[in-house]
Amino acid sequence: MGSFTVWDYVVFAAMLLVSAIIGVYYAFVGGGQKTSKDFLMAGRSMSALPVALSLTASFMSAVTVLGTPAEIYRYGAIFCIFAITYGLVVLCSAEIFLPVFYKLGITSTYEYLELRFNKYLRLCGTVLFIIQTASKSQSCSVVPVATRILQLVTGFDLWGAVVATGVVCTFYCTLGGLKAVVWTDVFQVGIMVAGFSSVIIRAVVVQEGIERIINDSYYGGRLNFWDFNPDPLQRHTFWTIVIGGTFTWTSIYGVNQSQVQRYISCKSRFHAKLSLYINLVGLWAILACAVLCGLALYSIYKDCDPWSAKQVSALDQLMPYLVLDILHDFPGVPGLFVASAYSGTLSTVSSSINALAAVTVEDLIKPYFRSLSEKKLSWISMGMSLFYGGICIAMAALASLLGALLQAALSIFGMVGGPLLGLFALGILCSFANGIGAFVGLVSGFVISLWVGIGSQIYPPLPEKTKPLYLSTAGCNISLGNLTSTENPLTTVFSTATAERPALADNWYSLSYLYFSTLGTLITVTVGIIISLLTGGLKQNTDCKFLLTKEDFLSNFSWSKSETEVLNWKPFTMADEGTDNPAFSHIEMDVADSKNKVNGLHM
Repeated sequence: MGSFTVWDYVVFAAMLLVSAIIGVYYAFVGGGQKTSKDFLMAGRSMSALPVALSLTASFMSAVTVLGTPAEIYRYGAIFCIFAITYGLVVLCSAEIFLPVFYKLGITSTYEYLELRFNKYLRLCGTVLFIIQTASKSQSCSVVPVATRILQLVTGFDLWGAVVATGVVCTFYCTLGGLKAVVWTDVFQVGIMVAGFSSVIIRAVVVQEGIERIINDSYYGGRLNFWDFNPDPLQRHTFWTIVIGGTFTWTSIYGVNQSQVQRYISCKSRFHAKLSLYINLVGLWAILACAVLCGLALYSIYKDCDPWSAKQVSALDQLMPYLVLDILHDFPGVPGLFVASAYSGTLSTVSSSINALAAVTVEDLIKPYFRSLSEKKLSWISMGMSLFYGGICIAMAALASLLGALLQAALSIFGMVGGPLLGLFALGILCSFANGIGAFVGLVSGFVISLWVGIGSQIYPPLPEKTKPLYLSTAGCNISLGNLTSTENPLTTVFSTATAERPALADNWYSLSYLYFSTLGTLITVTVGIIISLLTGGLKQNTDCKFLLTKEDFLSNFSWSKSETEVLNWKPFTMADEGTDNPAFSHIEMDVADSKNKVNGLHM
């Protein structure tokens, strides 16, 4: 097994340096960040390609680089069915949520909740998003990379890795705003693809052709693409991935501020939609790379599993183990892979910092301090980025100290995505949904999601529901004793506790994790519809600009005409308040004229 060389450190340091330089560049180019819209929305002037690559980079976190190949290695290539899921997610996001958000010209997606319902639901959505993002995404992406790759494989100091991530992300987010985040992502996605490609190419050479990798995977049961078992308790089947995965990822791509903020920063709705569809190609390419890496892992270690042989302590350490095993003769290449995994972390964290700054300024500061100038709001936005960067470092440090206990708690907070998706779906698709129904639906969905989430943490599903595949240590040249068994080491723990598990543990709490968001969304929508109908929802008159209309769909077939109109359209507001988003200014004026009314009712 090789180790990190000087060239590996040089490659890794170069990635961090270039990311920081991009932030400095966009802090000063074009006069810098003069307004909060310049900082948070890149002046609504972005084109489709960089935004698409940015969306792809944020999707490709350290979890993708490390976890997905390990998932394929342990459970098989049924994960490929996510290719169908990604298509459905992009379709829903581009055709249902994007048209409404874009025509309103909003900065924070939670502004929509006040326009459609009331300010209290806007506050609920904002607080839930801040809790979810500030806790889950920062610590759960920084710490695994810092501990599992840098500390274990390269010998990096844990605290140095945590601080380096937080400082670099905070630096370019604070200086350059959304433009820096997007263009840094463009650079980082190149690093990530290069890291994946180096592993795939070398693995094919080592195994003397891709045919051997495919053949080994076939006979090892890894090409298990199709499983149509309708059981919702089974971890991965065609139905759990397509149905559950669609709800899970739509809650991220469709309504989550971190993703929405980037595609509504595009200079036209056509570019915004195009960015999502180009991003879909990127998602498929990344999925293909991750699957090939997972199959290569199995082909190389099919006779001597490093996890069972105690060469690694966790499955997601297999990729860095493989890299140092097969690329140790190529100085700088292991550093490239570590840089690719780290780039995934930087991208995820930077988008979260920028999104948190946006919702804080737009939802918690701007509505209550209306006298603030755009220049002051720009400085406050930068201050918020700096603040959330510090929170990022603190959460990562806390997670490293508390370990699995905090990680379990944070994963529960991550389940609020389903209820929030249901809340936005109610507003956009149900004209009769009112504030009371939406609030009761949101609370109901949140409570049920927490219930099943906490239960699944206390009583994890048994191996027969997760279906781990066969692993062998027969070819290892070390004495393993009883480690020649291929069963998951956790099986023993579960089997001894089976008698103590309540009935709910093997039914309700064993629901596939992909159905958690689905459950939260459906309960929120169902309860919201029922309560709205019972509280006079049919009597209200909802402005069609807050709903998905037939015109929003038909405009897809006349985009060239609408693009001409957008380019020739001039806003009536002052120049420093203007925007390239065609609907922003006049919608903002309409809201200002009736700021104390929602759907014609006084608040």
